[in-house]
Amino acid sequence: MEVCLGPFICKSLVPLPRSIRTMASLTPGAPSPPAPHQPALLVFSGGTAFNGVVEELKRLTIRVAHVLPVSDDGGSTAEIVRVLGGPAVGDIRSRCLRLSDESTCEAVAVKRLLGHRLPFDSLQAKLEWLYEIVEGDHLLWTGVSKPYRETIRAFLVYFQNQILQRSSEAFCFRNGSIGNFFFAGARIFFQSLDAAIFLFSRVSHIPTESLVLPVITTNDRLTLGCELWDGTVIRGQNEISHPANSQIDTVIKCGSLIPSLPSRIKRVFYLSSEGNNLLHEVFPNVNPMVLEQLRKVDCIIYAMGSLFTSVCPSLVLMLNGSHDRETAGLSASGFVTAITDALNRTHGNPLKHLNNLPDAYVNALLVPKDGEVTVDIDCLATQGIFHVVNNSLLVVVFSKS
Repeated sequence: MEVCLGPFICKSLVPLPRSIRTMASLTPGAPSPPAPHQPALLVFSGGTAFNGVVEELKRLTIRVAHVLPVSDDGGSTAEIVRVLGGPAVGDIRSRCLRLSDESTCEAVAVKRLLGHRLPFDSLQAKLEWLYEIVEGDHLLWTGVSKPYRETIRAFLVYFQNQILQRSSEAFCFRNGSIGNFFFAGARIFFQSLDAAIFLFSRVSHIPTESLVLPVITTNDRLTLGCELWDGTVIRGQNEISHPANSQIDTVIKCGSLIPSLPSRIKRVFYLSSEGNNLLHEVFPNVNPMVLEQLRKVDCIIYAMGSLFTSVCPSLVLMLNGSHDRETAGLSASGFVTAITDALNRTHGNPLKHLNNLPDAYVNALLVPKDGEVTVDIDCLATQGIFHVVNNSLLVVVFSKS
């Protein structure tokens, strides 16, 4: 069985089952009685776009496996990857925080600590990190009991020691995420991203039924690349979808504030950041835990996210509510075509090319309320997509049965 992503899409995930059912919309703020039987779901999503839906989804079920990309290369994540290497953890940290328990004062204190960002001023950030956070004197430690304090602080200290061992690389703490630092320390200590996720989940009291899974298995430094139709190759997820003025500037993700790409995206692929050849295409293995969950869950949820840099690398689809740098002018059928081309490896290795039709992958489309993307019904029909759900707040899910 083939288990590679990028141009080598895992065959066990496609074609997707055709039977569907529509999950009832959840109105924010409306009371919702606990379900007598909580369905087991698997959610493919980007790191930011779906976070707003997580709270609503928890009202339906906590038996959810969240599958996330590890290719984010912006903000403090980029600085960690630059100095210490390894996969990007920003999107995973963000989802873990969304799933964290808030039922006790200590749980809230832990979430507040791991969700804290250092100041934008580089000197202030370094001083706060070294003399308050690492030393354990910051007010953020208030309410964190001794066992949790010692556990969290141990990995923050380990992270700091790893930075000091790389004296040739000056680390910039500006706007740094404490949760990212904790994650990075744990990943390097265990030499395993899965182990770091497990530790973070236990420290932040994420329900054991809720899983956060990286879509690929790697402990190396990887990033995304894309080839445009005009032949241009762009390296890095942020450079593709929402470039900033510098590595550690705040990333602007509002599509209307960022100029469109000079040409449409032809394909996306993984690139290695190890060694001297930084444009070397690689084909990482899919996370076996994702395959295991796909065989066990009741439903698969296709969530929203950046079409090419979050959706295509993770084999997912949900129509976005607005355009961004990657999708300016793209219609709903264009979204479907992009997904189909990615799964068929249309523009990759011709020996690995598939010829599945769009409706082998997508047979229903969610249209968010007040969305900006044009829904071209006739074109969707020619692609074999006849189920269009309008004005919904959640998602369409595909049943394995």
